Amino acid sequence: MPALRQPFSALLGFGRNRAATVLAASALAVAGCGSAAPKFDQATSPETVDAASFDPAGLSAPVTEEDCTLSSGHVTTCLKIQLKGAPADHAVGPFCPRTVYDTADHAGIWFKDGTVYDLDGDFLKGLANLYGDPVWKLYDDTTGAVRVTDTREACAAAARPDVDPAYNNYCVECSLDYVGGGVGSTLLIPKKPGPRSTPAGVLGLPAVGAALNGVPFEGPAPVAAILKNHTIAALDDCGGHVNLAVGYHYHAATGCSRKIEKGDGHAALIGYAIDGYAMHAMSEGDGTTPTDLDDCRGHRDATRGYHYHVAGAGENLFIGCLHGETAVRGAGGVEPVPGGDDPTPCVAGQTSSCCGDGTCDGPETAANCTADCR
Repeated sequence: MPALRQPFSALLGFGRNRAATVLAASALAVAGCGSAAPKFDQATSPETVDAASFDPAGLSAPVTEEDCTLSSGHVTTCLKIQLKGAPADHAVGPFCPRTVYDTADHAGIWFKDGTVYDLDGDFLKGLANLYGDPVWKLYDDTTGAVRVTDTREACAAAARPDVDPAYNNYCVECSLDYVGGGVGSTLLIPKKPGPRSTPAGVLGLPAVGAALNGVPFEGPAPVAAILKNHTIAALDDCGGHVNLAVGYHYHAATGCSRKIEKGDGHAALIGYAIDGYAMHAMSEGDGTTPTDLDDCRGHRDATRGYHYHVAGAGENLFIGCLHGETAVRGAGGVEPVPGGDDPTPCVAGQTSSCCGDGTCDGPETAANCTADCR
């Protein structure tokens, strides 16, 4: 179901810069060195990831199986899902309007306080009132032209938490062309998920799951940093945008991406979380939303077992926490796949734990970013 939208005002943010091998916040308990990890009893889990649900056009290779170690220390079978990082079923953009006279047809979306708004000219003209800050002005008073990051260099300087001061009061957008058409990543998830003893948080994870069309579902965007710099990190109407480290990724589910209806009136399947549990649309087939969701935005039924319903497009999250165990290889199993001989791009000041070479040595800085990216 499309997100609730208004003709004026909204807010989302950048995608987190992805790390090549970021340690998952949930990967806390692993088997001790020198001892064989116990085998996870898959028979206790009724849920199974359906690899055939993914659109092959959104994958860079067929889905394969491999042994993996979970955050509990158990060994199980995981599915290795290699995402192209570009949507297989819809166009990317538009993002920022070019003038304050542009309508919603020429721009994307932004969100604030749970509501999604069209990022049109009227929205930009009302930013100062919306945020109660007269500094906001992303356009020229005389010409009505909007200041947009329309080069790779401008994207690199602005699509990050520590925005270059030269790009304050800009609408920030980046092109997939800047990253060769997409940044691939690998999702390693349990084939048959199992619950944790205590749910794990999603803040700081570079991805919480994957859409069925080959696009990552990112964790919450750093909204405070975006607004602090008087920037708008525009999303397109499908709830995604581009940065140089992650490529195209979603921060909101607006109904654009591949979905599979189950025929029983239940909300459509739209992806899988990194713990292997299914991610369904927020609303059921009749337009109602479940009233019995837990803090992770999940519940159980006899047909599907445990599964998630994603949050509304204006909430800056998909799920509230991870109900299940995750693979400890990387951030719940997510690893960028550099294209050709080029390393995954780094941006000085990014907040991810490692970048490009799989060695996590602390937050990226201007001093260590290049070396860490080989």
